[in-house]
Amino acid sequence: MAVAQQIRKWFDHFHAHPEVSWKEHETTKEIARILTEMDVPFKTFEDVTGAVAEIGEGRPIAAVRADIDALWQEVDGTYQANHSCGHDGHMAMVLGALSYLKDEPLGGKIRFIFQPAEEKGNGSNAMIDRGAVDDLTYLFGIHLRPKEELPLGKASAAIRHGAAYFAEGKINGTDAHGARPHQGRNAIDPLLAIGQFLKTVQFSPYEPYSAKLTRIEAGGESLNIIPGTAKFGMDVRAQTNDVLQQLKQRIDKGIQDIAELYGTPIDVTWTDHTPAAEVSAEAADIAREAIIDVLGEDGYAPDVITSGSDDFHFYTIRNPDLKATMIGLGADLGPGLHHPAMTFDRDSLVTGAKILAETLKRASHSVASSN
Repeated sequence: MAVAQQIRKWFDHFHAHPEVSWKEHETTKEIARILTEMDVPFKTFEDVTGAVAEIGEGRPIAAVRADIDALWQEVDGTYQANHSCGHDGHMAMVLGALSYLKDEPLGGKIRFIFQPAEEKGNGSNAMIDRGAVDDLTYLFGIHLRPKEELPLGKASAAIRHGAAYFAEGKINGTDAHGARPHQGRNAIDPLLAIGQFLKTVQFSPYEPYSAKLTRIEAGGESLNIIPGTAKFGMDVRAQTNDVLQQLKQRIDKGIQDIAELYGTPIDVTWTDHTPAAEVSAEAADIAREAIIDVLGEDGYAPDVITSGSDDFHFYTIRNPDLKATMIGLGADLGPGLHHPAMTFDRDSLVTGAKILAETLKRASHSVASSN
């Protein structure tokens, strides 16, 4: 079967069988089956999902990461796993790049990382801890982009993601009868105060950032009970790691001030963190040359700057010598990432696989020629 046809077949399978973060068991099995069929050596792990494969000879030089998890969201009235971020396409493209390269002469080993739990923001750390980027010079990723960022037929050599924190909180007041509010501690009052407070946190207008409540839970069916406890979730973002840390500090202080004002303990746990992109100019140059080779000069687009985040950037935060970039691929994607009905042009997956293959091949020969 031609590689282009195989890419579409792989996508169809992964799209029809989504699995959420850390539970990608059948996805891992399918990746292992495909790699076995392709006679490509790989390893899986006893304690986490995901897989790592290698082709070529000599020392490891470059790698590509594919995220393999789906989101849990409401689709047509039912909560379910759903590939609305394009990870099904990312897996198909990376497997396609492997297919294009496995019989090509390379400058060294190329590694293919099938990483779990990107949506949880910590799957990359699990792969780092298991040696997935040990001894590498270059690391590449790829991500389908919304049409308002990149039109169909264009690709960028870097996605400059912002940084993000996610937090969960609990307000610990005391229930009271609706007729006797003075006998309790109403959790809704400090909850509303937190929502208003987040809107007052300000930085320079030249620094993109945002902080907002994304989940609130309080009260039950009885409307004559003033709820003493409430839970909330927050999504906090900034374009740079420094501003994000400052934002977190201000929010921590503000919430504790609200707790003191209302005399109600508030517990906040910062559950996940994804850092802003640290793009290597060398890696981006290699990706740019590959994009031009596949799409021509007209197909090359400037870097994508987005407030979205991706745990791909932990690879470089924890390994500062690693030269990395994530390629952005225009695919006529709409209505948007994480929309339950997200769709895109499936033929773009073949283009993405070719760009990845050319990028990895150039990276391998770049290191080999410099040694």
